Amino acid sequence: QVQLVESGGGLVQPGGSLRLTCAASGLTISTYHMNWYRQAPGKEREVVATHSSTDSSTKYADSVKGRFTISRDNAKNTVYLQMNSLKPEDTAVYRCNAFREWPTSSYWGQGTQVTVSS
Repeated sequence: QVQLVESGGGLVQPGGSLRLTCAASGLTISTYHMNWYRQAPGKEREVVATHSSTDSSTKYADSVKGRFTISRDNAKNTVYLQMNSLKPEDTAVYRCNAFREWPTSSYWGQGTQVTVSS
């Protein structure tokens, strides 16, 4: 049974930092592209950061580039999102995603709320 469980969200002031954790079970993340998405109320879901299973390359949304860092620890079967210099517009539910093209599969965590407010 595949499970992705996010943690680390919460309330933080603008300029603050949080580290989100996605703990995976039932799958081996080394064989999956790992991604973080977010969705704010009234907004479309957007991809925030991606981490390739092939070459460990990373990509970021322009809005978070230079502030967020995605990383993985395959030994712990865990992916992280370090979020620095947080802005109110970063407020959203953040979800971890595991994606594999072949066999095609995509799994989602339940989400963790990040609220950036003064």
